[in-house]
Amino acid sequence: MRNEIIYTADVLQAINAGRPVVALESTIIAHGMPYPQNLEFAREAEAIALTYSAQPATIAILGGKVCVGLDDGQLEQLASDPSVGKVATREIGSTLARKGNGATTVSATMSLAHAAGIKVFATGGIGGVHRDADKSFDISADLIELSRTPVIVVSAGAKAILDLPKTLEYLETMSVPVIGYQTDEFPAFYSRKSGLMLSARANFAKNIAATYLAQLEMGISSGILIANPVPEEFDLPFETMDKHIAIALQDAQSEGVEGKALTPFLLGRIVELTEGESLVTNRALALNNVKLGAEIAFKLSELT
Repeated sequence: MRNEIIYTADVLQAINAGRPVVALESTIIAHGMPYPQNLEFAREAEAIALTYSAQPATIAILGGKVCVGLDDGQLEQLASDPSVGKVATREIGSTLARKGNGATTVSATMSLAHAAGIKVFATGGIGGVHRDADKSFDISADLIELSRTPVIVVSAGAKAILDLPKTLEYLETMSVPVIGYQTDEFPAFYSRKSGLMLSARANFAKNIAATYLAQLEMGISSGILIANPVPEEFDLPFETMDKHIAIALQDAQSEGVEGKALTPFLLGRIVELTEGESLVTNRALALNNVKLGAEIAFKLSELT
């Protein structure tokens, strides 16, 4: 599989030498933030990984090729080209076959990181069970990928636009460990607290790395979800955000927005409703996850 992947020299050298590597998704660049803030974010995320002794590997599909590690021109393309598609696991094959360009979601980034030999992936928030899923049956492929792909995924929980209790219940059903990093409570993306308690906690990156290795030794093939709360200074009250989300959901329904377009629409509408505060928090939590992902990757390389 690695013969079908294009690596930057730095990423390939780090993987082959067993040095720390942290995968980064590209959907947050192409579809999660406006230009040029998204490009600035992408550059800062990679710089933070390097600061914490891990090689960043932003993943995308460009020109029908899986790219693991991107140069600045490729980051610029993802950030500024509106034709770049949103690729989940199920679209990987079709995007490669038609030689297209795609920004990878959590599910696709997990799948490609695993194929590339990368064990740690830092993102913003995962997808999950959508509100009113009993009617729409809208459940993110991220949850399926977490159940079958042995990658550590560092997130600020699931996106707050989702049904968080049902998302946690689904993860339990699929035997996916959810570990709170220095917290006993599942974070709600923009908010440090959701009122949902977790059964597992880790206070240090080395504990997470050791748990992952123990799981691999037992032949368990699921990933591990790390729930890392947004830094306190960027925390937005859960009750306030829930009101904004309710308005955004109502607007989406009125405009007939659904499927792949729903999450970007909701996130964009919430930025408007919060007068930009949610975008600042989104950026902060994602960078905070890169930092922790780099620390976990470093400890994992030490243990192996």
